[in-house]
Amino acid sequence: MTKHIIAIGGGGFGRSIGKLKIEKYIINISRKKRPKICFIPTATGDNDSYKVNFYKSFSSLDCRVSHIDFFKRTIDLKKHIDKQDVVYVGGGNTKSMLGVWKEWNLDVILKEAYNQGTIMSGVSAGAICWFEKGITDSWKSELQIMDCLGFVKGTCCPHYDEEKTRIPFVKKMIKKSFIQNCIAIEGNCALHIENGDTFRSISFEKAKNAYFVSKKMNKLISKPYKRKEI
Repeated sequence: MTKHIIAIGGGGFGRSIGKLKIEKYIINISRKKRPKICFIPTATGDNDSYKVNFYKSFSSLDCRVSHIDFFKRTIDLKKHIDKQDVVYVGGGNTKSMLGVWKEWNLDVILKEAYNQGTIMSGVSAGAICWFEKGITDSWKSELQIMDCLGFVKGTCCPHYDEEKTRIPFVKKMIKKSFIQNCIAIEGNCALHIENGDTFRSISFEKAKNAYFVSKKMNKLISKPYKRKEI
């Protein structure tokens, strides 16, 4: 059974409902005629407009759509997640999101579903959460590195080309050996990870990419992943 994670560096239906390129890519991975997809918008505090955009987008792609709320009455999480073909996690505050998830045991439920073949996907907070560590702006004062779910090894940084503080922060953390390397994903690009060890960039706008950033002989090297344009 192939395990899939599609980590989006930025863009997609949350900003505007456009051509839905990356959304189509995600549901096509499921190979289901009418896949069940569940949206988890915890990182924005279950923002209603975000949910509306999700329903409009994926309903138009003939998906069976649902979402999970944590700031209203919460459904039986395991029963619901176990029925899904795809999980999509929205952007926002990663630290707050993971704190809520762990309180409700959703981190364990998602790991079990992932191991059973449910596709995990998401943008920004919903991208970095699957990795061991993520670079986040959950703290207003500065970017920080935080522990995440650990479905995939490594440290992930989204919005790599979209926010001016991202590239300098990654370089600083690697040069000072706070991290050995970083998986950096540009906006309008996703990193498709199969079985935790096969990586491919999926560019859905303007030839964007994802990079493995590391240090060799005290020099930083940014190696782009193999890219597919959609």
